[in-house]
Amino acid sequence: MRRVHVIVSGQVQGVGYRYTARMIAREARVTGWVRNRPDGTVEAEIEGPGDAVDEMLAWMAEGPPGSRVDAARVTEVEPIGGQGFDVRDTA
Repeated sequence: MRRVHVIVSGQVQGVGYRYTARMIAREARVTGWVRNRPDGTVEAEIEGPGDAVDEMLAWMAEGPPGSRVDAARVTEVEPIGGQGFDVRDTA
């Protein structure tokens, strides 16, 4: 099991990034959450089998149509065994 913390920068707010991320996360069968940050970035934590996390990270580096991802900073964190994937309120 692998868990990562991700900060995505670029044009990633107001383009459906979080809600599309939730859909992709459910398809990839990963757990975690995603939210907007006041600085214009999107923050997420993703947990699941390594290949599923990699699949989600690949999508996050591209984003949905209408977005522009400049960078995705990924940090490994300790797995917590979460359930589901939530869109959270802004940090």
